Amino acid sequence: MKMITAIIQPDKLDEVSEALIKKDITRITVGRVTGHGQKVEEDLYRGQEVGIDLSPKIRIDIACNDDYVEEICQIIMATARHEGGKLGDGKIFISSLEDCIRIRTGERGSPAI
Repeated sequence: MKMITAIIQPDKLDEVSEALIKKDITRITVGRVTGHGQKVEEDLYRGQEVGIDLSPKIRIDIACNDDYVEEICQIIMATARHEGGKLGDGKIFISSLEDCIRIRTGERGSPAI
């Protein structure tokens, strides 16, 4: 079992979620977050150095069985990337998921996903 976490631009959420739904990947969690993944450069503003503010992003979490990891990542990469690729298009993190428990039934492991 894996946990896929994707950080994408807000304007790409509809496109990514529609592409996932078309492939019957419907169990996702979405949240609004802020951050920056690139090197923060200092800028001068009224004679003082200031850091760049955090940018709004979307975080998508998908718990899945190992067989679906590559397909999900390919869908996200194809739909979250702006034309020609753009700084800040996002990142995908893949983590091992130790266990999953369905609260309603108490079912555990892969079947609970």
